[in-house]
Amino acid sequence: MSLPDFGFYVLCATAIVLLAAQAVIHPGEFVQVFIFGLTQGSIYALVALGYTMVYGIIELINFAHGDVFTLGAYVGSAILGFFAISEGGFTTVNLIALLLVFPAVMLVMGGINVAIERVAYRPLRNAPRLAPLITAIGMSFFLEGVMFLWHGPATVHFPDILPKAATTVAGVFFGFKDVFVVVVAAILVALLAIFINRTKLGKAMRATAQDRDAAQLMGIDINRTIAATFFIGALLAGAGGMIWGLYYNTVYYQLGFRSGLIAFTAAVFGGIGNIPGAALGGLIIGLIAAFSDSYIGSKWTQVVVFGILIGVLVFRPTGLLGMRVPEK
Repeated sequence: MSLPDFGFYVLCATAIVLLAAQAVIHPGEFVQVFIFGLTQGSIYALVALGYTMVYGIIELINFAHGDVFTLGAYVGSAILGFFAISEGGFTTVNLIALLLVFPAVMLVMGGINVAIERVAYRPLRNAPRLAPLITAIGMSFFLEGVMFLWHGPATVHFPDILPKAATTVAGVFFGFKDVFVVVVAAILVALLAIFINRTKLGKAMRATAQDRDAAQLMGIDINRTIAATFFIGALLAGAGGMIWGLYYNTVYYQLGFRSGLIAFTAAVFGGIGNIPGAALGGLIIGLIAAFSDSYIGSKWTQVVVFGILIGVLVFRPTGLLGMRVPEK
């Protein structure tokens, strides 16, 4: 075992011991924080999957992905405004609106992301790597500008249409929203895994990620495969935006900057280019952020999260699951 790996495992073991001590001393509070962290991490996992899929295919860090996530929440809020929903309670209209708007937002964001790939990234596919990276940053600012012009700098209220049902077990509060977020995220990640491993297009995406030139020689349409990757990544980002809005009931135009960076940290932490790693990294980063808020202080949470990013890049650059993305 190398010295960096040894240091990494020592830090992880220390953190686990400290958390275990808190679990023994204050078990109810520990479980409550764990539930919130799991919920938050589920959202980060959905966003992180988009980062890792795009990077695995074309080795691009799509900085605009976090803003696609935010735009999904804005679009969802706008479409829900056309329904006669009832906030504070769960009615048949609320259920119908949720079942219609949720997939609609996912499809809209998928179409937008495909257009972004076609206009902003595809022409630069053979350019030096710095060019598409700068373009991704520019596209992020463009989407933020669109949302700023749409609703301004103020926080936008997202309709509260989920049931407020909750229960308390051994002093721990379990809300319907918490269960909803975790279950929906788990279903989406499972469907993604099935799609990637079982479908012809999923196999084409994996082949393209491994060797683009060889995949093209085997008859795989590279442009179609890359566009499909952007589309699927945006489906998950749109779902994440909807879930964020339904859970927190607020959204603002710069939400994607902070959440996107945290989700990118999750993707790197789990193993950039590795789909299970991105999901695992999102859950772990969500838990770390929640425990930091509770036991260290919210003002230190970003320091802790981005300190983890630096530590992973220094000590274990391949991430937890250790997948190395081949040079293309």
